[in-house]
Amino acid sequence: METIKDILNYAAEQYGKNPAFRYKRGDEIAEKTYDDLKHDTEAFSAALGARGFLGRHTAIIGATSYEWIVSYFGTVNSGGVVIPIDVLLSPENVCELLDRADAEVFVYDKNHIKTAELAKEICPKIKLYIPTEGDELSVAGMISEDNPAVDVDIDKDKMCAILFTSGTTGKSKGVMLTHFNLTENVTNLDTHIKPNTVSMTVLPIHHAYCFSMDILKSLSLGTTICINDSMMRMVKNMSLFKPQTMLLVPMMLETLYSRLRNIPPEQRGAAAKQVFGGRLETIFSGGAYLDPIYIDRFKEMGIDVFQGYGMTECSPVISTNMEGCQKNQSVGKLMPNCEAKISDGEIWVKGTSVMQGYYKMPKETAETLEDGWLKTGDLGYIDEDGFVYITGRKKNLIILSNGENISPEEIENELSRNDIIKEIIVRGKDGVIEAEIFPDEEFNKGVENIKDTLQGIIDDLNLSYPPYKRIARLIVRDTEFEKTPSKKIKRT
Repeated sequence: METIKDILNYAAEQYGKNPAFRYKRGDEIAEKTYDDLKHDTEAFSAALGARGFLGRHTAIIGATSYEWIVSYFGTVNSGGVVIPIDVLLSPENVCELLDRADAEVFVYDKNHIKTAELAKEICPKIKLYIPTEGDELSVAGMISEDNPAVDVDIDKDKMCAILFTSGTTGKSKGVMLTHFNLTENVTNLDTHIKPNTVSMTVLPIHHAYCFSMDILKSLSLGTTICINDSMMRMVKNMSLFKPQTMLLVPMMLETLYSRLRNIPPEQRGAAAKQVFGGRLETIFSGGAYLDPIYIDRFKEMGIDVFQGYGMTECSPVISTNMEGCQKNQSVGKLMPNCEAKISDGEIWVKGTSVMQGYYKMPKETAETLEDGWLKTGDLGYIDEDGFVYITGRKKNLIILSNGENISPEEIENELSRNDIIKEIIVRGKDGVIEAEIFPDEEFNKGVENIKDTLQGIIDDLNLSYPPYKRIARLIVRDTEFEKTPSKKIKRT
């Protein structure tokens, strides 16, 4: 398999009558088989062809839905380029990305009608607007049309997706990924998941980690993918769909654990089954660093957590822990199609999943790619067994006046193990180290002076650090930090 089209054709051939997707439709649960997915994807391609829009740039915005997925596959499998857009962006920011990505087709859900209306006013490149639902021109309507089939030969090295990085700092960049980039990332990862395993997708679908692993990888394995319709109903939907495996970001893992941490340890296993739907066995964690303590905590409840590492620019998985091949302190073993080296403490990677570059940003591309090596921006090391360890972000490094380099993530990880600390950023400011903390409201009930309590925790940690590494200033927040779609705190 070298293209996304190959994956869908293989999946339909192997698992045709098996359920590919389940999702709520009103009070009912709708189901689509692998044969349905192939048919509907090809029907969407044919509908684009009938309107003269084969091979164009198609932007998609909306919550995870069967129609979103069909429009993605229907676009790329007929030679087009897809641009998944973050649902949290303002209409103005969406239109800016539509223009930068040269979108000519815009697919949107009912929550983004105003965005589509603004685009019609200020985005002249867009010629075709397609709502996901509706009786007339819509994704649902297009796949029911009887148009002549189209069969486009796909070049595996052709760009098929532009994914805008959310980034914790700076302007978003359009990562150019090919069919081969994404397919290699899927086929080189062995998750030990069997056909008909039930998963539930909860992450934002425009995010590389969600689409590549939750959707594309799962389809290649014959998984039944259940679509979570709302983060507010995630736990309720786990009881409804009863997933066996899930992909989560660390913040979600921490939130789920918070529902159980006040339960006596000997009762947590039974409580976890009730909260997680009764069948959850495996969680894959990515998007940010997960404190290994949560791997142990979930293991005690009968759930295996495997932490991985990646970035959009690498389609996205670079390394991952797996069953029988795991070191809890690491972010996993390098993928078979990926090699890595350390340059001045920074992890550089090379392989078949590395992007082509940033769309229409040659300067930024040249800064990030060097002789085929992708500069990840992450600091760390690789052990003799090929396991990757992350120690921090290069751009976050605190460089003190005495020449000492401090990784803020190391200090943040130590402090965040205290239950009364919900979120934290450590930074260098005015020549000293500063910690900004958002306390956990549940654990702070009854605490007379939050700042004094937090200062005591910092003082205890400072005793174990050399003088130059100690936190000199504390700021206590009243609100959560602003975050990216992958739930990373935005640093300012």
